Amino acid sequence: MSLLVVGLSHRSAPVSVLERASLSADAKVKLLHDTLAAEPAAEAAVLATCNRIELYADVDKFHAGVAELSTLLAQHSGVALEELTPYLYVHYEDRAVHHLFSVACGLDSMVVGEGQILGQIKDALALGQELHTAGRLINDLFQQALRVGKRAHSETGIDRAGQSLVTFGLEQLAVRMPVGEWAAGKRALVIGAGSMSSLAAATLARVGVAEVVVANRTAERAERLAEILVASGTGVKASAVAMAAVADELTRVDVVVSCTGATGLVLSADDVLAAVSRAGLDVADAAGSVRLTERGSAPDPAPQTPAGLELADVVARLAAAAEAGGRIPDAGAARTMAAPVEADGCPVGPDGRSALTGVDANSLELHGTWADQGEAAAQRQPRKSARSQSDGMPVRLALLDLAMPRDIDAAVHRIPGVRLVDIESLAEASADAPMAADVDAVRAIVAEEVAAFGAAQRAAHITPTVVALRAMAAEVVAMEVARLDGRVPDLDERQRAEVTQTVRRVVDKLLHAPTVRVKQLASEPGGAGYAEALRELFDLDPQTVASVSRADAADPKNDDDPGRAS
Repeated sequence: MSLLVVGLSHRSAPVSVLERASLSADAKVKLLHDTLAAEPAAEAAVLATCNRIELYADVDKFHAGVAELSTLLAQHSGVALEELTPYLYVHYEDRAVHHLFSVACGLDSMVVGEGQILGQIKDALALGQELHTAGRLINDLFQQALRVGKRAHSETGIDRAGQSLVTFGLEQLAVRMPVGEWAAGKRALVIGAGSMSSLAAATLARVGVAEVVVANRTAERAERLAEILVASGTGVKASAVAMAAVADELTRVDVVVSCTGATGLVLSADDVLAAVSRAGLDVADAAGSVRLTERGSAPDPAPQTPAGLELADVVARLAAAAEAGGRIPDAGAARTMAAPVEADGCPVGPDGRSALTGVDANSLELHGTWADQGEAAAQRQPRKSARSQSDGMPVRLALLDLAMPRDIDAAVHRIPGVRLVDIESLAEASADAPMAADVDAVRAIVAEEVAAFGAAQRAAHITPTVVALRAMAAEVVAMEVARLDGRVPDLDERQRAEVTQTVRRVVDKLLHAPTVRVKQLASEPGGAGYAEALRELFDLDPQTVASVSRADAADPKNDDDPGRAS
């Protein structure tokens, strides 16, 4: 197994970079095709959500794989490689398995324990199967990740450590009120009719809003979602409107949840200001004090490659560190490299990314720990969990933006009476959320499952060789029985069958203990060499072993539907 993952997420990159690096459906397809066309990759899958973009591949060359996957991510995401590189993380072999299992359990989510990621992992696997880019390793990995995620949710209270992104967002809008009390009697507008928007609509109905209006570019999907809400038994009133009617609906609703696949803004600050003005809120001075031409915060400046350190050198050193240590420290290390900091005992030093020159993997690991501790201290400072200028005054319109790229102009937080919660503010708020003790139990499950998966993969690696060995033994038995027929032609059928069975039993007994033992040894770390030893000792035909491997990879069980977790 040579599993490699290269990616970026909300832990390693700012929202402004994640927004620009998002992948459309067509881009995912092209990325997978180009990954397989690249020489180092034999199979691949892409996990792209609002909070992460990760490319998984089975590679035969680690350094070439890191370089190729990084280049492909940059090419298809539309963000230059020089700008993307500081935010990328790399995991290899067991560390890559550990990462995906942690993601599946919700340990790496913006809101710890959220279960929506399981459906996204299933979708990533389904796309790989549909495009035939998912082979034996990717199928086994993603199906096992789904099982591990389900196990974590069923055996622990990880759901108590965090909530779905929708519920958490509504809690941020409600501030210090219970969500049910805050939502009671409100009228809500849901923009979009995809999976996240549907979840938002269902959650709003469950927490007690009086009415939900659904707007979507495809009218049929909006109408279907409204019908489902009416039939849900929650008693909510639901209807569908065209996207052109959103401006009018804004004047009549109390809450807006938006999550579309649009590449540009769905609601501008001008739209929101016009709506609250028409609704009767006194914003006479808002036009002057709110800079409505400002479309959110300025994007982070593109990181510059330090003088004297070429990008290729950076990639090479990152790859070397990952190969030596199983991973590159993400989160803290990647982000800290981009800017000078005051260090106290940091092995890398204060001069940022340029200090990578000559630094070994162990120092990088220590630097990652040091940086994470610094971040944790910073995160303990008080935060504003939502963007609003309306503290101390009634909130006329509450906005929840769950899209990436964002649907709602970040400048709306300057409008009096408007409260905005978006992906960025959710990330800040969730960093302060208390961690449940169940997280430790989930981490133990992940560690156990990673060890079991690695052992199973190593054992599976030797299976074709064992099968080829037994096939060779059966062929030897057949040849010897045929030779016996020529030398002793007078044997009747019963005698011939008895002799044949005796020879087979002898061969099976001779092979049983060695093949069982070699499978046990191969399942242990460092056991990959036993398959090669068997091939050398018994002079097995490599083509026979390869044909068994191909037949095993084509096993129809790979097409089993792992099922979507709720």
